[in-house]
Amino acid sequence: MEDVLVTDQRYVFIPPKRTTLWTWFVATWVRAYLRRAWGLESFELHGLEHLRASLAAGHGILIAPNHCRLSDPPSIGMLVKALRQPIYIMASAHVFRDGWFPRFMLPRVGAFSVNREGLDREALKLAIDILTTAERPLVVFPEGVTSRTNDRLIPLQDGVAFMARAAAKNRAAQPSPGQVVIHPLALRYHFRGDLEQTLDPILRRLERNLSWRPRTGTPLRDRIARLGHALLTLKEMEFHGAARIGPAPARLAALREDILQPLERRWLGARAASAADDTVIMRVKNLRKALLPDLVENRLTPAERAERWRQLHSLTVAEQTFHFPPDYLGDSPTPERLIETVERYEEAFGDPKPAIPRPLHLSMTVGPAIPVSPQRDKRAATDPLMETLASSLRSLLGLPPA
Repeated sequence: MEDVLVTDQRYVFIPPKRTTLWTWFVATWVRAYLRRAWGLESFELHGLEHLRASLAAGHGILIAPNHCRLSDPPSIGMLVKALRQPIYIMASAHVFRDGWFPRFMLPRVGAFSVNREGLDREALKLAIDILTTAERPLVVFPEGVTSRTNDRLIPLQDGVAFMARAAAKNRAAQPSPGQVVIHPLALRYHFRGDLEQTLDPILRRLERNLSWRPRTGTPLRDRIARLGHALLTLKEMEFHGAARIGPAPARLAALREDILQPLERRWLGARAASAADDTVIMRVKNLRKALLPDLVENRLTPAERAERWRQLHSLTVAEQTFHFPPDYLGDSPTPERLIETVERYEEAFGDPKPAIPRPLHLSMTVGPAIPVSPQRDKRAATDPLMETLASSLRSLLGLPPA
């Protein structure tokens, strides 16, 4: 038994193949693939001059995109095609488990695995080496997970700064010192189809899952909001034992704590009290790190394994609650926000084949280079490099300052 992103199989690092033949082959059909598989019908790219300048200067280049949709990684192929420049990309280990084709193809187009549930020394070492030698640009998604929301940037993982600074130290020590830079890459999706025609069949299906009669004729926002309240109530009954009353954001936060706090007390011991100060993503990650080793090493009885998987499923629910931002629908939500919310409902209902909205337009904007210093200003309360990266991404995405 395994979660979508979690497995009880022993992790084995998958390195990239250092070849360009497959990169250029894939670049010829990436656009057709994105159209067929992800509904991406059109693209625009901005700021390529920033990357070209860093390539010409021989910098070690780390490209840091926001990560709002599952189509983000293959969409990087459009950047490769436009620049005629192969890349390396750090990818979560689970994507290599999606069948023989990803296992075969991904390493050949520059992807290598990283274990999200633990410290992956091989992946970190390779990433630092790539940046040190400036062999190719390296793509790392600093949010660490797919946020599901194009109008929100979730807290960035500090592993990006660690890799970039380690490489900057290495380059500074070379006989001919070089520079490491980070380029933020904003991925912004726009829906250009018929919203009612796209969402109505999905909403009908979800309403029938709740034994409701389809509420055709009701405004889309109201139908979506009602489904959200129903889904939240079901999860409250499952994990709290009763439905709560009050605003949805407070109920979501309470549901999340219903799940996380008991598990933290059981598995993190003395660290449980301080765990609440971490981001939700880090809390889930730390609990998975505590739960998985016994599964991987097969040290559990069948009953214990079943219980462990129930706990891992609960962590998936806790993470899903984080991906419903407070007031994301508001009074006049954009078509993109409505679509994203319905997609998260499909995920929460465990739909094995969620619908693909069509057509989508993707705007890709590369920001100016952010130079990486080998040293961090330890007087700063937060990492200045990550603050600069987050601020740049928010600006490129058109989001207000944090």
